[in-house]
Amino acid sequence: MTSVFPQIDPATYPSHVLHATDRIWPETNCYVDLWIEVLSAAGLPPEAMLGFTLTQDFEGDQMTFFKVPLEDLETLYNVRVTELAIFDRPENHVLEQISRGRLCLLEMDSFYLPDTRGLTYGSEHGKTTVAINRLDVAGRTMDYFHNGGFFSLSGDDFDGIFQHHLTKTDPPFLPYTEFAKFPAKKAGAHHIRNEAERLLRRHFARRPDSNPVQAFANVFPAQAADLAEREFAFFHKYAFNTLRQLGANFELLAAHLIWLDRGEQASHALKIAETAKSAQFVLARALTRKKFEPLATVLEPSAEAWDLLMAGLSTELGDARVAA
Repeated sequence: MTSVFPQIDPATYPSHVLHATDRIWPETNCYVDLWIEVLSAAGLPPEAMLGFTLTQDFEGDQMTFFKVPLEDLETLYNVRVTELAIFDRPENHVLEQISRGRLCLLEMDSFYLPDTRGLTYGSEHGKTTVAINRLDVAGRTMDYFHNGGFFSLSGDDFDGIFQHHLTKTDPPFLPYTEFAKFPAKKAGAHHIRNEAERLLRRHFARRPDSNPVQAFANVFPAQAADLAEREFAFFHKYAFNTLRQLGANFELLAAHLIWLDRGEQASHALKIAETAKSAQFVLARALTRKKFEPLATVLEPSAEAWDLLMAGLSTELGDARVAA
């Protein structure tokens, strides 16, 4: 086997609708975006896995960087994911796993990923996760899932992504790597839906004890004032880890609730996503003008929507809680 999903081609690959350009947040974060596309390529509905977004909290300096729990992937789809030990060249491990029909997810340097052109490609080093579908070491080419799509790289980018420039005296390239084992037979639609409903209740019981959007809103103006003292490029990092994670998380929750025919509650989740997007523009203007008063109330609609969402789900699902 030379690829895990031989039917797909980077030149013609259609991204999943959760990454459509008309969405409020077309991309979320590298890990969840990657799994959306991987599950889609496997013929499985990624909307089913998104109940975990109910557990997002405010962590003081950022919103929770939301990631699908690996146990949810196994419960829903019988896709088993575990860490892969790297003790040889990463390429050798990847080739071995591809030959067994398994997909490797590696943390790599976005500096060498051409799909990040205009962002980090060739300009800024950063950690991100890719899933390698096809690898040709002799030809120095690789097809990979990253963010909201499926791409290819070759030549110098191939040498860079696998750190071929390292010498014997440099620390070895040992990226954190997971590998996914897919079942011989796909999980059925009835099973997936039933388990998604069960997981929704479980994750709802693990929701934050208090409104995380309000907690963020309480410190947002002060954080923005501190942000104004930094170089403007830092704005993008702050916004990614706060407003984008908040908005994208709840837009995905809305997709999950719609998939489960819970449209009324989905409207509250969409309100959070929309308000977070607006707040990002307000933040940019505030930093330019050094006027932070508008930030005191800009997140109020999101905070109210969170309360309404949780109240509505409490009526539908019950109010049980478990330890996070």
